[in-house]
Amino acid sequence: MDSTEVDLDLVASYDFHLPRELIAQHPVEHRIDARLMLINRKLGTIAHHHVRDLPDLIEPGDALVLNNSKVIPARLVGSRTATGGRWEGLFLRQGQDGVWEILSKTRGQIQVGETITLQDRDGRDFPALTVLSKLEGGHIAVRPLDSSAGLWEVLEKYGRVPLPPYIRDGQMVDRDIENYQTVYAKTPGSVAAPTAGLHFTRDLIRHLQQKGVYTAAVTLHVGLGTFRPMSSDRLSEHEMHFEWGELSEGSAEKLNVCRTERGRVISVGTTSTRVLESAAQISGEKYAAWSGETNIFIRPPYQFRGVDALLTNFHLPKSTLMALVCAFAGRDLVMDAYRTAIQQQYRFYSYGDCMLII
Repeated sequence: MDSTEVDLDLVASYDFHLPRELIAQHPVEHRIDARLMLINRKLGTIAHHHVRDLPDLIEPGDALVLNNSKVIPARLVGSRTATGGRWEGLFLRQGQDGVWEILSKTRGQIQVGETITLQDRDGRDFPALTVLSKLEGGHIAVRPLDSSAGLWEVLEKYGRVPLPPYIRDGQMVDRDIENYQTVYAKTPGSVAAPTAGLHFTRDLIRHLQQKGVYTAAVTLHVGLGTFRPMSSDRLSEHEMHFEWGELSEGSAEKLNVCRTERGRVISVGTTSTRVLESAAQISGEKYAAWSGETNIFIRPPYQFRGVDALLTNFHLPKSTLMALVCAFAGRDLVMDAYRTAIQQQYRFYSYGDCMLII
C-alpha cells in the first residue's frame, strides 16, 4: 500500500507484527558486532552491514552528533514501612527545594506522611523516604529521611538501572550497569538510554575521528515519556512530555563547519535528532547554541533542518519513534526495511541492531 493511500496521522499506520523472539534481551558481546542496515533514501535501497563497518560508510568531513546524557539508577524498589506492602518507584526529577518527584507503584492508596523503606542492591532494607504529597498520574512528592543525604548518594545506594519492561521484565543484572550506558555518557539525567549510542566503543570513535569525522556532543535527558504508549488514535492528538536538552556553542560551531565543508550531519539516535530540530525551530538557524525544555513531536510530514543522516535502532510499533523515522525516510521505505529486518532476523529495541539512513 502506497503512503498516498495511508492516513499518516493514524497511529495504526505505524503498526507491524514483531515476533517476540526478536526482542533482544542482552546486547551482543562486542558492541561493534551488532548488525547495521544501510538504507539509502535517494535510491530506495537496503544493504546489510555491521557497526564495525561504519568507518567505510561515513566520510571525512561528516559529523556524528552524540547524546552524552547519562542514565541514572532511577528505579527504586522497597516497601511501605507501615504495611510491608511491596513498592516500586521511578525517580523523575528533583525540585529546587530538594523534593523528589517519583512515579509510584504499589497496591492500595499510598498516604501522605507515611514512609517508604528502600532496598539496596544487596537486599538490605532502610527507611529512606517520606511522602509529602500525591500528584497526578500516580506520581508522588517525597523527601529523603536523611536530610544530609544528597540525591546521587541515595540513588547510587538504592537505585537500579531502569531497564524498559521488554528487557527481562525490567529486571537488571550486574552487566546492565555497563551495557545500558554509552561509553561517552557524561551528564546525568536520563531514565532510559539513548540506545543508538550503545553501539559505539571508544576505539570506534577514535578510528572515525582519525579518519576526519567530526564528533559533536548534545544532551537530551530521556524522560518518562519513552515508556508510555501513544495516548490517542491519531498522532496529532498525542502530547509529548517535556525533556531537557542542550546544543552547546562549541558543538553548534562544529556542525556549521561541517555543513560549510559540505559534510553530512549524522544524528546518532532520535534523541540527538530532537535536540537539533528543537534548536533549529527555536533559534531560526540550522545550528545555534540552545538549551531548555522541548516537547517536539517529529511526525510526517516534517521538513528536517539539521539532520542529513540518522543512525537509529529498530523501534516499537505504533510509537512516536517510528513516526519520527518515517518522517525522515518515508513510511513505505521504513516499513519495507522493518519487514526485511524481521525476515533477516535482526534484533530489535534497546539491546538490538541498528539502521543507518542516508
